[in-house]
Amino acid sequence: MDVKENKTKRIFNAKLFYRRTCLIIYDMISVIAASYLALLMRYNFDISAIPEHFIIPINRFLPFNILITLVVLYLFRMYHSLWAFAGETELQNLVISSVISAVCYSVGIQFFRIRGEQAVPSSYYFLYVFLLISFIFVSRFSYRFFRGLKHKQQNKNNSISVMVIGAGEAANLIIKEIVNSNFSTMVIRCIIDDDKGKWGRFIQGIKVVGGREKIIECADIYGIDEIIVAMPSISRSELSAILDICKETSCKLRSLPGMYQLVNGEVSVSKLRDVEVEDLLGRDPIEVDLDSILGYVKGKRVLVTGGGGSIGSELCRQIASHHPSQLIIVDIYENSVYDIQQELQTKYPDLSLVVLIASVRNTNRVNWIFEHYKPEIVYHAAAHKHVPLMEASPNEAVKNNVFGTWKTAQAAAMNDVKRFVMISTDKAVNPTNIMGASKRICEMIIQTFNKHYDTEFVAVRFGNVLGSNGSVIPLFKKQILAGGPVTVTHPDIIRYFMTIPEAVSLVLQAGAYAKGGEIFVLDMGKPVKILDLAKNLIRLSGYRVGEDIKIEFTGLRPGEKLYEELLMAEEGMTETANKLIYIGKPIEIDESRFFVQLKNLKEASKNESSDIRPMIKEIVPTYHYDEQQNGGRDGR
Repeated sequence: MDVKENKTKRIFNAKLFYRRTCLIIYDMISVIAASYLALLMRYNFDISAIPEHFIIPINRFLPFNILITLVVLYLFRMYHSLWAFAGETELQNLVISSVISAVCYSVGIQFFRIRGEQAVPSSYYFLYVFLLISFIFVSRFSYRFFRGLKHKQQNKNNSISVMVIGAGEAANLIIKEIVNSNFSTMVIRCIIDDDKGKWGRFIQGIKVVGGREKIIECADIYGIDEIIVAMPSISRSELSAILDICKETSCKLRSLPGMYQLVNGEVSVSKLRDVEVEDLLGRDPIEVDLDSILGYVKGKRVLVTGGGGSIGSELCRQIASHHPSQLIIVDIYENSVYDIQQELQTKYPDLSLVVLIASVRNTNRVNWIFEHYKPEIVYHAAAHKHVPLMEASPNEAVKNNVFGTWKTAQAAAMNDVKRFVMISTDKAVNPTNIMGASKRICEMIIQTFNKHYDTEFVAVRFGNVLGSNGSVIPLFKKQILAGGPVTVTHPDIIRYFMTIPEAVSLVLQAGAYAKGGEIFVLDMGKPVKILDLAKNLIRLSGYRVGEDIKIEFTGLRPGEKLYEELLMAEEGMTETANKLIYIGKPIEIDESRFFVQLKNLKEASKNESSDIRPMIKEIVPTYHYDEQQNGGRDGR
């Protein structure tokens, strides 16, 4: 410990000693004052009316009373608490210690009264304990009161004016922290709540001014810079409706993550997050009973390819939480797979975790992994997924997606894997790009393998995932952070969206339903216009569309469609027990011709064919491409 630390410690100890000494002296004075003032009150402040034989025992026992009271207060930590943050517990201790002191006083004073004389009236002791509690309360809680006034005065000069939506417990905790904080740059101006019974009332001195219809008006009247939505239990659809109003104010929006924060007592300013675009999708999160679904994972050896990616890593998280006997993660990109490895080792120290660097294109490496670890369930998420990049490098899409899937599926079949689930995409339906066409060939491989091996091969097809690598949302955020413009390919382009946990939970459930050969299709909800996403994200960031941040249309990129489809016309659709998961009917394939086409495709990609697209179209007749078309992924 250096000189500076020693000096700081001495200063701290001196301050602490000074404060405790002052409190002890104050408490001694309080005991004396309460002893005599209670007697005065009992006789209506008429000193001449007080019998002398009542005063004598009080005088004699006073030194003992002071000592006993100080000891009791010390035992109840009345000299240890940080009174600037005193709450219900400190108040309870104050009352209990005062009552115990008064009981000791009432018993002790009997030994000091003159024999034969009348005892001190019982009402005296009630007045005494009331006064003692009052005096001690003032000494402990007055500091907090004046500190609060000081903060309110300071907060008047704070730069960020805030509106809080919600007048419940979460709002109370958030407001309390902001008002009492030494470091807050926010000042709460008003509260909004739809409960008419709360209108006109106050929380921490802040008025509830009305319901949601007042949001825009009050944002203007109070000069609001930021809106905090403090309603963790609200449904996503209800939140979306409120945010639709808020985004018209040009205020920055923040909210609490969810109800669990309130249940766990974790509500605080630090838990606030910026409102995300997914909050505006207008539907509640998809909930799946993973405990029952993942029963087949428990005690099994599970392998995930592409385990470091957005979907693959979330698969690993959800699988790890359901006690597999071993989780094997395979990925070619070391940085991302390292991150998920560290996360899982920290969260699940008892998990048998194997992390391997490998390419699904490496036949010997893939075969060795399957022969050595003998997985029982495989989730195949490894793939090149970015549409524009694959349009520029179609041979790589074929090598990695088509034949990486072939090699992984064959290794699974040869090593008695029970179930193989491949992650596909809605872009495989009537594809207009290499990525989608390659994933359609993967689906065909999976369905063909299922006919010839005991392994249950299935595919799960879904659309765009919010927040995934290459998704439109991160790009929009970077463009907004840079001051714009935000680039959208076409004003009418639409996409289906789902969050990563939602997509993965449905993938896992589809895997539980698998009997072999199915293509499971996830219900993605209502499609969303990319232009609307861009506008909403600009407004949520506190900017005005077209004024602060502009939107530019760049034109469709090669391989991009205005809209995506989840089923081909000839596939039809069959419902499952989960109404959000459907099964597409397998399409008949001429296997002999298919295998010959794959052999030729493999040679062409290996030889870096200058135009592999016609060969792909022979395999996938629904594939349509136009080299003159401009396009890209997710409507960017």
